[in-house]
Order: sequence, then structure tokens, then C-alpha cells
Amino acid sequence: MSPRHHLDETTVLGWASGALSPEMAAVAATHLDVCRHCRSRLATAEGIGGTLLEQQQPSTDDAMRMPHLREHMLAALDAHPNRRVPPRREEATAGPDNLPRALHPYFGTSWRSLRWRWLAPGVRMIRALRTSGHALILLRIDPGMSMPLHSHGGIELTQVLAGSYDDELGHFGVGDAADLGPETLHRPVTSAGGPCVCVAALDAPLRFPGWFARMLQPLVGL
Repeated sequence: MSPRHHLDETTVLGWASGALSPEMAAVAATHLDVCRHCRSRLATAEGIGGTLLEQQQPSTDDAMRMPHLREHMLAALDAHPNRRVPPRREEATAGPDNLPRALHPYFGTSWRSLRWRWLAPGVRMIRALRTSGHALILLRIDPGMSMPLHSHGGIELTQVLAGSYDDELGHFGVGDAADLGPETLHRPVTSAGGPCVCVAALDAPLRFPGWFARMLQPLVGL
């Protein structure tokens, strides 16, 4: 698998610094699992960050705090395993019924065990309940469906898990990431051949220019 659409530089740096929310980190980890290019960019970012830290001259107080800071960092990593650099895909447990491992805490391990909620004709959704405040959703959209034109109130990070879609930014297939900010206005249209399944994290509601979509937005919750 060779994704053509990748994580934004800000997302890569956010992962390297531990600044991503758990929901954004789960989607980023799902992409990193299948994208050698973004893993390489992440390694570079972490290397630069490590060099900068080594060049700092800590004060006496800082030196005394170092062991405690290290313990705190290790505890944080244990609390948020999704933030660790994922192994290469071939090293991870894979199978036709296995969800990406970074999504297991939110949606379980099995595709067959998913309980889809009807959202609109041809569209089904599962919303993760245990989140830090950002939305994390699975979307299953029938082939040939056109989604409402929309922009974003913040960041939307989407990873294609099955099928594909096209929008103003190009063609997005399995493994591709759509890392979008408030300036992006698009209308995804799913491709023929099978449902398009995506996982998406959002830190703010979507923005719909059409009155009908805006009217339905409170019911959708996005």
C-alpha cells in the first residue's frame, strides 16, 4: 500500500511532541501504520526534537526535575498507547476482520462486531463514546453517494479504511489521509464498486452553507 495523501506537517509535529488529542492520535496512528513516507517524516521530526532538547543547558532546578519528568513522560505513554510510533504494517496483527489496532479502544477489534447507526439514506455512522471531547467517528457510505458541501470549524483528520471517494482535493483511496483545516470547502463523492469506510476525528463542528444540511446538523451531531 502506497498512500498518495499524507498527514499535514503540523500533525506530524504534533505527534512527535505528544500534542495531539487521543482522537487525532488514533487516526494519525492508523495512517502511520500503512504509510512508510509519513513514518520517515515522523522519525525526522523526532530526531530534530531530540537534538534540540540535548542542546538545552538545564539549570540546577531543571536537572533535579529530570528524573521526575522522565517518569511522568513514561506514565503518559502508558496512559495513551496510541501516541507511540506504530510498527510497520507487516509487523502488526492483521486480518480481514481486524480493525486497525489504534481504533480498538474506541470501536473494538472486529469489523463484524460493529453496530452501525443509520444516519441518512446510504450513510451509517458509529460515534466513539469514550473521548476527550473531540469527535471520533466511523462512517460507512454507499457507493455513488454525494455528501453535502461543507467546510470545517477546526481540524478534520480522516483516514480511508475501505473503498474510495473523490472531492475537490483529488481521489482518496485506502490508506489515504485527508488532513483538512477550516479553509477547505469540499463535497466528497464516493466511488462505485463498494462502500467507502472512513475514520475521522474532528475538533470542531462541520460548517454547511446549505440551509437543509444546517437544519439537520443538530440531529447528526457533527
